[in-house]
Amino acid sequence: MCVQAGKATLAGMKWIMCGALGLAFSAGALAADAYPSKPITLVVPFSAGGPTDVVSRALGQAMSKDLGQSVVVENKLGAGGTVAAAFVARAQPDGYTILIHHNGMATAPALYKKLSYSPMKDFEYIGQVADVPMTLLGRKDLPPANAAELIKYVSQNKEKVSLANAGLGAVSQLCGLLFEEAVKVKMTSIPYQGTGPALTALLGGQVDLLCDQTTSTLPHINANRVKLYGVTTPSRIKALPNAPTLQEGGLKGFSMKVWHGIYAPKGTPPEVTARLTRALQQALKDPAVAKRLDDLGAEVVPVDKQTPEGLRTWLKAESDKWQPLLKTMKVEAD
Repeated sequence: MCVQAGKATLAGMKWIMCGALGLAFSAGALAADAYPSKPITLVVPFSAGGPTDVVSRALGQAMSKDLGQSVVVENKLGAGGTVAAAFVARAQPDGYTILIHHNGMATAPALYKKLSYSPMKDFEYIGQVADVPMTLLGRKDLPPANAAELIKYVSQNKEKVSLANAGLGAVSQLCGLLFEEAVKVKMTSIPYQGTGPALTALLGGQVDLLCDQTTSTLPHINANRVKLYGVTTPSRIKALPNAPTLQEGGLKGFSMKVWHGIYAPKGTPPEVTARLTRALQQALKDPAVAKRLDDLGAEVVPVDKQTPEGLRTWLKAESDKWQPLLKTMKVEAD
């Protein structure tokens, strides 16, 4: 509130200052109302056609309907998603450059000694998107017929068994580490430059095992090109109703899913992040998005997770879960 000063000259200055402040607040409100006035770039840390990219494109298209501007997907690869995350952390905090990322936001601090950003401090949170189950696959001619037989097989063959992944920090690597921890066996880890090459190696019989998202593996499972040993969720999934869980196969307590969240650079105005959250929530109500995710075996998260606080809380919980485990297992970049 503006209060008139006792002296005329001071009073005049006060009224001028108050008027200027009022104009500034009005300009800020108008800027927020005008957002977005140009296309928004959604940065994806992984390659085009990969699991996160597929989810991102479906989501971006639906968000653009609510925002009234295009949401353009930009794939920025490198270092397990840290190149993309660092890029967005340094971007102008105006809501026109945002990030979608998966579990890697929680694991990066343990995997990379010289991380140039803090997942918990250098971003504003928009909300969670979807959860994606994972599947443990074997090459078509791998001898074990089910998870119980596989556990026995890897225990007998140990490092002779090759376990592919999509590179350091990829969810396929994390799932493989959990599997090794669960069976108490160290296998031969073979990293590839992405999910596509890892799957190609499995399909070609060049590696024995791969654990990856249903968004990538479902077509090969349904075409009977690989051997499915189980899903990584506690319960069976709608996309593969006849597939047992790894817990059913004898790995009690084994549970892992891929989760996705959307982030903006630190300092992005609250009005802008709120607008993005609203667009995210509207997109996740879109029947076309729901069907696309359902076809991929993914599940839209509950509404209370489609919020800044929902994502913040989940990221903290996942960081507390994974970082000690990775440090104990001494898994990190060279």
